[in-house]
Order: sequence, then C-alpha cells, then structure tokens
Amino acid sequence: MSRYVVLIEQSEDGFGAWCPDLPGCVAVGDTVPETVEEMRGAIRFHIEGLRETGFPVLEPSTVASSEVEAA
Repeated sequence: MSRYVVLIEQSEDGFGAWCPDLPGCVAVGDTVPETVEEMRGAIRFHIEGLRETGFPVLEPSTVASSEVEAA
C-alpha cells in the first residue's frame, strides 16, 4: 500500500485537498477529518481510473515535514 502526501487548505466554505503526486485528484469537505476521508476515496477512485485507462500509477515521491519553522 502506498502513502501519498495530501495538502489541505482552508477556504471560506470549508477545506480543499489535493495530492501533488496524483495531478487532478482533489476533494473538499466541511472539516479537516471529512476532507481527509473524502480524499481517501478520491485517491482510490483516481488510481482505479488510471489503471482502467492504461495510464501508469506512479509511486509517491513527495515528502512532507512538519518540522520546519519560519525565521
């Protein structure tokens, strides 16, 4: 099982998420947990679509860290 980095941003209406390693794979939700759960389904759906159409499913390459501080 691969683990993909998911970026989540807050908007005026809720939250939006995308995956840098899966262009076009996005999800939205009212809360962060809801958005994460929607993104799980979106990633599965996106990968299934890639496989069905014969496109390659690239392994995750984006790395994330929460250890960075602003100066």
